[in-house]
Amino acid sequence: MTRKTIQKHKQRAKLSRSDTGYEVGYGKPPKSSRFKKGKSGNPKGRPKGSKNRRPYLNEERLKDIIIEEAYRTIDVVEGGKTVSYPMAQAVIRALAVNAAKGQLRAQELFTSLLASTEDANNQLYAEYFNTVMSYKLNWERELEDRKLTGRTGPEPIPHPDHIVVDMKTGLVVVKGPMTKAEKRIYDKLREQKTWALEEIEELTKDLETETDPAIRKLMEDDIRRDTEMVEIISRVITD
Repeated sequence: MTRKTIQKHKQRAKLSRSDTGYEVGYGKPPKSSRFKKGKSGNPKGRPKGSKNRRPYLNEERLKDIIIEEAYRTIDVVEGGKTVSYPMAQAVIRALAVNAAKGQLRAQELFTSLLASTEDANNQLYAEYFNTVMSYKLNWERELEDRKLTGRTGPEPIPHPDHIVVDMKTGLVVVKGPMTKAEKRIYDKLREQKTWALEEIEELTKDLETETDPAIRKLMEDDIRRDTEMVEIISRVITD
């Protein structure tokens, strides 16, 4: 460090203290720049209308407030214990408890809420079921037509064969990829499964003629690992 640099640091150190020995630094501004006692740090005050401004056209402040309050966690005492619930759940829970205690108004309101909720869920599922069935039938006709005419085209995702519908219960299960990204994963797993099955077959055949105990042990270990891999992949890919 040169003499000039040392002198410069000494001058900065001297200036970093006030006449009363008050050190200036992070969190310790010079007295001249500190807020004066009794004087607002924002003399102009809050901008006019900033608190009570009207919402923009794309804003729904009341809905946002309602949703925020509905899912705000509160503490509820149940059986001498404090349990935390979202506000909406606590309200419905209290309503259900009062209904169970025989309060007629609570019973009527709870029954109405339950019925409307189940109706909405049934309607939503009916729309989903009809959409899935339409998709499955349309693609089955398209793929069958491709076979007859020799036309080609992109493979549907999900594939109609992977959409399993239980006509008795109305349950819909998709046993295959739902997106292109998932399909790439499925294809990779299917390749690994095919490779593992081929290696199991080859090692099993070689094991019949191998007599060296050490080599036999390695081959058996490989067969066991490949078998485990096939079982794991088969849980994900059912076809």
